[in-house]
Amino acid sequence: MNILVCIKRVPDTTAKIKIASNNKFIDPQGVEFVINPYDEIAIEEALKLKEKTGQGEVVVISIDADGNETILRKALAMGADKGILIKTDVNFDGHATADVLANAIKDIKFDIIFFGKQAVDDDSSQVPSIVASLLNIPRVNVVNKLEINGTKIKAHRQIEGGEEVYELEMPAIISAQKGLNEPRYPSLKGIMAAKKKPIDTKEAQTIKQTIEIIKMDYPPQRPAGRIVGKGVEAVPELIKLLKEEAKIL
Repeated sequence: MNILVCIKRVPDTTAKIKIASNNKFIDPQGVEFVINPYDEIAIEEALKLKEKTGQGEVVVISIDADGNETILRKALAMGADKGILIKTDVNFDGHATADVLANAIKDIKFDIIFFGKQAVDDDSSQVPSIVASLLNIPRVNVVNKLEINGTKIKAHRQIEGGEEVYELEMPAIISAQKGLNEPRYPSLKGIMAAKKKPIDTKEAQTIKQTIEIIKMDYPPQRPAGRIVGKGVEAVPELIKLLKEEAKIL
């Protein structure tokens, strides 16, 4: 079974983000970049599927304007077989990203493609669906349980008040949600082996971008908290402020 996993390098969610001087991008100075957390779930599911079938390979693909291999090497340390690094800058444009990925994938033999359900830096959740459309293959997003029997896939996803279950045939795209699995940590043996695993670097063809970041701003500062009293005696004043100042009652 040939499995592809599309992954993205994003700022660590615990990092303190500063906006660069041009007000269009974040300042990378002092920021640790990691595999998008949902993509780690996608990698784990791909590895589990390969281990279950006992054959095939797991290939991880990433787009990076700087040619940074860090997250690909970590995915290889987790157990993926090889990586593909696509050098281009698509700047948060979901459709442009999907175009680049689809062009890179279309000539690769695959049975299933995994994505994380969204990237935590732009939160657009667009790319898996657009890639599926461009490749003309079925997809199910936000999957938290997966059953595979031969070429048949049964994908489960939670919805408000219940669950949806989809059946589809390979080749297909699945985007992973929390609960699908618990991603493994790279072992020392895996880290050492990753150094020798291949990463193919490709220059992407020029893609017309339809989205441009005009300006980034920090969220407005929250006003300082205020103590209006203690115990039940403070309730009338609190209700008054909620009505007259906060206007939420």
